[in-house]
Amino acid sequence: MIVGVLVLVLFGGAKIPQLMRGLGRGMGEFKAGLQEGKEAMDKSLEG
Repeated sequence: MIVGVLVLVLFGGAKIPQLMRGLGRGMGEFKAGLQEGKEAMDKSLEG
């Protein structure tokens, strides 16, 4: 809760949706990268 208040004070209410959208995209890319790495590892272990 304290972190949320800090973010609100530092960035203002208008910037928060942009920050959350960017964070969501970053998490999506991270998960896709993890999946890709796992598939590459599985492939290398099979062959």
